[in-house]
Amino acid sequence: MKNKKVLKTVQAAVIAAIYAVLTSLLWEFSSLAIQVRASEALSVLPCFTPSAVPGLFVGCLISNIIRGNFIDAIFGSLTTLVASVLGKLIYKKTKGKKAVYLMLVPSVVLNAIAIPFILYYGYGMSSFAGFEGVWTVLGIYSVSVFAGQMISCYGLGIPLYHMLCKIDERTNIISLK
Repeated sequence: MKNKKVLKTVQAAVIAAIYAVLTSLLWEFSSLAIQVRASEALSVLPCFTPSAVPGLFVGCLISNIIRGNFIDAIFGSLTTLVASVLGKLIYKKTKGKKAVYLMLVPSVVLNAIAIPFILYYGYGMSSFAGFEGVWTVLGIYSVSVFAGQMISCYGLGIPLYHMLCKIDERTNIISLK
């Protein structure tokens, strides 16, 4: 493609659309206290293209506007943006096979920190399975979000990463670089 800006914009738009559609279709699994947001598997895409960073942010923003609320749209999307930027930087600085594993750490950790506050204050979820108290509930949500992010990023994202690497190497069908 001649115009690289157009290519990068299209890549970001496609990534945003995939993220938003996956999240919206699987909303029951993508939100609330126990969540496995399958779209977070796309957190591996910044290692293939810088367009993934704005794509993930916009996709998260769109899905949280459509299905979530204002607080989730702002702070959840900003968490995704920061995690994507940090993941991209970590991937660039890290050598070898461990790079993709390390680049996903910001997504897991930042979501485990931010999302419990969004659930508690943004959605008013002040109790969980009979447990109450702000720090108790935030702790429970943090563990549940951490576990869901591990499943999404590592359980789904790592196989996606390896699949995209193989497709790119063998056939050049998918070339996001």
